Amino acid sequence: MFKIGYVEDEKNLSSLVEKYLSNEGYQVDVYNTGEEANNHVNDEYSLWILDIMLPGIVSGYDLIKNIRKNKPNLPIIFTSARDQDIDKIMGLELGGDDYLAKPYSIRELVLRVKNLLNRSYGNKVNKETNTEEFNGYVIDFDKRIVTENGVNINLTSKEYDLLLFLLQNKSKAFSRDQILDNVWGTDYFGSDRVVDDLMRRLRQKMPNLSVETIYGFGYRLLV
Repeated sequence: MFKIGYVEDEKNLSSLVEKYLSNEGYQVDVYNTGEEANNHVNDEYSLWILDIMLPGIVSGYDLIKNIRKNKPNLPIIFTSARDQDIDKIMGLELGGDDYLAKPYSIRELVLRVKNLLNRSYGNKVNKETNTEEFNGYVIDFDKRIVTENGVNINLTSKEYDLLLFLLQNKSKAFSRDQILDNVWGTDYFGSDRVVDDLMRRLRQKMPNLSVETIYGFGYRLLV
């Protein structure tokens, strides 16, 4: 289980974010002041979410400096009500991995947390066994099998073909027609709505894939 340190002085917001992250299976420790969080910068966290502007004398900038002293590669997301380029630049220069301006969508924050954790700890390809770990799933390319926590996910042949296409083209956006050509073949002449139906079924079976819908166009697998 990933453990997250979350620093936010707005208690209503921190309660909502904690609820959303906990529903995703993460363990979350909430700190409402920089001083409180500073006592835990060396605790074993998988990721920190730091608000920049905090009550008291310890800011998010101070916290990242202290975290980075002993944990130079630990994933960190900054949040701030000050949506200024200088704040973003300073946060990233101090070692932040991502920056989200307030007010933000909690779902977007959860997605960024998930993607940053995946980039930092998962999505590893094992060339010896021809498998890949992605978003908690293990894909065995030789056997065309997908498992989660050792349990087989029963994908149809077409669902697996769609998954394989997405994995081979991470972060790239594709129209429905492009997906049709690559998954069904150029000789398919049916409706492109079969793409939506297949994507819906794949999402139901693999909800942690983080497939983005690009309305009016198509889809993209986020990493």
